Amino acid sequence: MAEDDFPFLPFEKALALVGAIQEEEDIERDNARILTVYSKDDRELCWFDFAEVIADVGAVPKEDLKAAVQNYILHHIPDWTCG
Repeated sequence: MAEDDFPFLPFEKALALVGAIQEEEDIERDNARILTVYSKDDRELCWFDFAEVIADVGAVPKEDLKAAVQNYILHHIPDWTCG
């Protein structure tokens, strides 16, 4: 399925909902990381594969990487997280 097949929250709604994005170990895969997204009330909303996000973000200066990853994720929060 293409990315366009998934409805995402509008950026402003995602920004109001997301409280934290935490890099964590993927307990199901060795040597893999995930980015878990939590709401402002500490509820787990969704997660992203770290390597896939980094690949999608592309080459950015190291000092801009955290902001680029956060921006990418905030634009890709599935709309079902509010359901």
